[in-house]
Amino acid sequence: MIVYRNLNIKKEHKDSVIAIGNFDGLHAGHLKVLREARQKAKLKKLKFGLVTFEPVPTLFFNKNIKNHRINSLNQKIYFLRKKLDFLVIINFNKSFSNLSAEEFIKRILFKQLKSKYIFVSQNFKFGKRRLGDIKTLKTFEKKYFYKTIVTIPFKKKNKIISSSLIRKIISIGRVKEAEKLLGRPWCVEGEVIKGAQRGRKIGFPTCNIKLNSYILPKLGVYSVWVGINNLKKRGIANIGYRPTFNGKRLLLEVNIFGIKKNLYKKILKISFIKFIRAEKKFKNINQLKTQIKKDIIAAKK
Repeated sequence: MIVYRNLNIKKEHKDSVIAIGNFDGLHAGHLKVLREARQKAKLKKLKFGLVTFEPVPTLFFNKNIKNHRINSLNQKIYFLRKKLDFLVIINFNKSFSNLSAEEFIKRILFKQLKSKYIFVSQNFKFGKRRLGDIKTLKTFEKKYFYKTIVTIPFKKKNKIISSSLIRKIISIGRVKEAEKLLGRPWCVEGEVIKGAQRGRKIGFPTCNIKLNSYILPKLGVYSVWVGINNLKKRGIANIGYRPTFNGKRLLLEVNIFGIKKNLYKKILKISFIKFIRAEKKFKNINQLKTQIKKDIIAAKK
């Protein structure tokens, strides 16, 4: 898969089948779109690419929203690497946000990509003030020589699978349910940062990681898998403010079973398996230590 971070598209990737969208989470519904688009490309003997946006438009337009993403951009690229011929990442800035719907079609889809088939979801919106939609795309088909294909939403138990639904599920701690909709455990990546080392002092050393723009799950304790390079270990994670210590900063703290070495500045991949309990303030350190032991037993089970 070739990744374009600009619009200097190679000739071999023009006249292609294109899917457009944020594809945050790359859930079962997204995978259905990609399968259908890939089949069309194979049938027509064309290349297949995806056009996505960075930052996610929601975060660009709503500066007060800090926690929103299911996956980071790096994760998105990784998950897509075997599903596409090429990926176009458009810098979503003020200039781009002011493009009208027709300008987007003309400049990006027609002039730069020469798209032959465009796959979008039923609720796809684009262009300045999100005034463009499926009807808009269909209106300009003959003028710009492409065909619009609208994918039927993927349903599970009569629910349309969407990024919004998965964010909601994660926010209330139902990570096992999110795993079923994503087709894999919900996973966050982050660099280990320096903490107050309180965990080490009480016998449970942790790696501290910032959540950055990831969706905020229900605060509390989770059983997790931890990926460190090619190593995969079980562990337990706490997301919260550490109320027992009157903490003010939101952190993800991970205790990795069987690893005692310093992982400062290492990149960890934390896969959430099951919610164990909500965040709680304990009266003293001994109560906290007793509870952590119980949490570890629950996580190992």
